[in-house]
Amino acid sequence: MRMADFSHSGCFFVLCFLFSGQNLQTLGVSVGINYGQIANDLPTPTAVARLIQTINISRIKLYDANPDILTAFQRSGVDFIIAIGNENVVNMMDFTKAQEWLKKNVQPYINQTRITCITVGNEVLTGNDTGLMANLLPAMQSVYQALVALGLDRLVNVSTAHSVGILGNSFPPSSGFFRQDLAEYIQPLLNFHAEINSPFLINAYPFFAYKENPQSVSLEYVLFETNPGVTDPNTNLTYDNMLYAQIDSVYAAVRAMGHTDIDVAISETGWPSKGDSDEIGATLQNAATYNRNLMSRIAMNQGTPMNPSVPINVYVFALFNENLKPGPTSERNYGLFYPDATPVYDISLLGGQPFSSPSSFSTNLTAWNALGILILLIAILI
Repeated sequence: MRMADFSHSGCFFVLCFLFSGQNLQTLGVSVGINYGQIANDLPTPTAVARLIQTINISRIKLYDANPDILTAFQRSGVDFIIAIGNENVVNMMDFTKAQEWLKKNVQPYINQTRITCITVGNEVLTGNDTGLMANLLPAMQSVYQALVALGLDRLVNVSTAHSVGILGNSFPPSSGFFRQDLAEYIQPLLNFHAEINSPFLINAYPFFAYKENPQSVSLEYVLFETNPGVTDPNTNLTYDNMLYAQIDSVYAAVRAMGHTDIDVAISETGWPSKGDSDEIGATLQNAATYNRNLMSRIAMNQGTPMNPSVPINVYVFALFNENLKPGPTSERNYGLFYPDATPVYDISLLGGQPFSSPSSFSTNLTAWNALGILILLIAILI
């Protein structure tokens, strides 16, 4: 287009686009992220809300129902998953207590902050507490009934997150099935998911498979890098990465229990940027590669080989490095950001552009605004 053909209305449209930070976000990837808080050096929720505005994050998963966070994100347009911790699952079996929890942690915020799901417990079925395992489904049912009683069931769903360790077999993906010792808990849980149309959430970390057996597991395969792939002999479907194989093995396990009406979502996945000497693969480069390639796949609205038309729903772990997490060094180094809000590495969420800190984002936006004004002035003069 010649500059002389550039109409005033066209200039106005371009300027509106350039002045809108929200429009900049539409260039990138829509992805969820886990916002953990096991640290003593994290920025305030208000500062985090500002940070989230500068990157393309539209969904956040919490491990609690922090009121300061829910307040800080009012009118942000970000969808939240909030959580009831394992320590509180038994209380949620009591309908009255479940309703009281909702009145305290959901009702005051939901008109301003979009709460879309409540997870009841985390990785309960791979723990050692059989009492907690037995209480999980009744607690979820009670929370759902309380949502119905408060008229919130069409806005907020109920689920729980599982470790991929609930699988008894994961390869080939088409032969995936759940552990037999967990079947008594999983079968009625799946029936409940189907009844209320809620997703089955899985925490899946290819990093662990590589760390445990780097001689047999290809690094390229777990990092979404170019590799020959692995073919499922039952379906002849080829998998070029482990995460997709894990997702399809869960779908196969769900189907083996009689359900084709349940969506599987990844509630956690990520890669640590640092680890102990025996944590093979926990490096800055591998973490950047894993998350960057994962984002690229999500941007393509790509499904798995078994479900190619169903885009993958993923929550990356995690927003920040958390310095108080117990365990090996890797546990404290899954964050995309340091506590001072600087990126640990560039994963190019913004439409191929590097992550920007809030200050640099403002500088870049100012530069675009200046360019827009210049374009408008030239067009008017012509």
